Amino acid sequence: MRPPQPSFSRVETTGPSRRALLLGLLAGGCTPDAPALQGGWVGTHPERGHRLRGERPKADGPLKTTGVLIVGAGVAGLACARALARRGIDDFALLDLEDQAGGNSRGHVLAGAPCPLGAHYLPLPGAQAREVNELLHELGLAREQLGRTVWDERHLCHSPQERLFIDGEWREGLLPPPEGAASLAQYRRFSVLVTQAQRELGFAMPSHRARWTAGHATLDAQTFATWLDTAGLNDTRLRWYLDYCCRDDFGAGDSTVSAWAGLHYFASRHGFHAPGDEAAEREPVLTWAEGNGWLSTHVAAPLRERINLGRTVLRVTEQRQGVELLAWNEATGAPERWTARAIVMATPLFVSARLLDAPPDALRSLKQAHAPWLTASIALREPLLQRPGAPPSWDNVRYGSAALGYVDARHQSRDPTPRPPVLTAYLALPESQRGELLKQPWQHWAGIVTQELAQTHPDLPAKLERIDLCRFGHAMSIPAPGLRGSAELAALNAQRGRVVFAHSDLAGYSVFEEAYTAGVEAAARLSL
Repeated sequence: MRPPQPSFSRVETTGPSRRALLLGLLAGGCTPDAPALQGGWVGTHPERGHRLRGERPKADGPLKTTGVLIVGAGVAGLACARALARRGIDDFALLDLEDQAGGNSRGHVLAGAPCPLGAHYLPLPGAQAREVNELLHELGLAREQLGRTVWDERHLCHSPQERLFIDGEWREGLLPPPEGAASLAQYRRFSVLVTQAQRELGFAMPSHRARWTAGHATLDAQTFATWLDTAGLNDTRLRWYLDYCCRDDFGAGDSTVSAWAGLHYFASRHGFHAPGDEAAEREPVLTWAEGNGWLSTHVAAPLRERINLGRTVLRVTEQRQGVELLAWNEATGAPERWTARAIVMATPLFVSARLLDAPPDALRSLKQAHAPWLTASIALREPLLQRPGAPPSWDNVRYGSAALGYVDARHQSRDPTPRPPVLTAYLALPESQRGELLKQPWQHWAGIVTQELAQTHPDLPAKLERIDLCRFGHAMSIPAPGLRGSAELAALNAQRGRVVFAHSDLAGYSVFEEAYTAGVEAAARLSL
């Protein structure tokens, strides 16, 4: 029997009196003399994207001309621009509706400390991620020594790396300890199945560098939960962990994502190691105080003169000799026209479908859902009291929670001066709550985040100084059954000419390796 699936409504409604108390604390401070909590929305501007829903202005305003337009300055757009520059092509421009490049990989500053707004780590890339490996070497994060890659330890996650709150205490690592011999046997069975899939089918990161077979298609046609049920893997703790992994990487649980996606999470990287296995030690990851914002900032720096921020693109029209683009300049409050020989749509595919006057058939017919996300950056007045067990770590998760835990942005700091932590909490929301995410005030969501964190840190509400929240209405593609192997994605990945696409959506899910590789490959498919 399957374990109960976590519902985010539990996080919102558990204990009405407790929730009312927390919201009261947030509104008026924790004591009669305490100041009201400071905070607000940061990082994204949903109202800009929603300009696409209204009446669009006439195509007037100043005209700008360039060789290549790149719509979207997220990781894929930045990678595409970097690839063009490395080929000696400097006649290009990037446009992005936000005020900071980087997309889901951006940083923030809170209480004088950098912290992530979105993606916060990068696993050490495998051999298939050639473009990412090249980037990391050029940024000085890795070097070759005696035929092997040596990583700069300053950029690897400092120890202790991860902990899980379970059975009333913190335990090292995120994999819940099995409950008895039968439970451990299921952990080991799943480990064997992942290894078997790696050996017999093949998985890679980026995913298109593993040959797609009938076996992959069979996995892609069913949910991960169905595949686990068929395999007889129903242990409650194992199933919670696998569901957590899916929500963390894909924005949806095991009953929503495909079995291909669920296995790809492990088989394309570090595998799955049951407790007691010799290789069970968690593999290192690269991380920074501002998360992957460190990477996007360093990629964007030499391109800054080509990046045009605060430009909400409204329409793209392909013409006989090139393309014409209409944008809204958010700073001037006026339309802006651009022309170019070619264009790269480095936006989510559903956005590209709305922007293009004549989208290709594959883009029209593609069915792709996206998960809404909320991140909360939290400054505290003083350190938190410690619960029994493992010490404070970089990544901290509560067993059984529908939330995704929090990271401590100060964990990577080499400054020995004692300071309160700066936390970034992550919540992957059901699609049904996208409207609430956009409609409800920041105080509403601050209350939900605080209530969740108070489950492991009861003293946190009284120590809150500021909470800045960032909402991503369409944060990441959900790799639902049928998406990864669809003819539509195959066609869009292969498209060449004056209009090409570059986004992690092309892989069916959202991670840095996929986005960066998509950008580099799009630059090569352009007709210039």
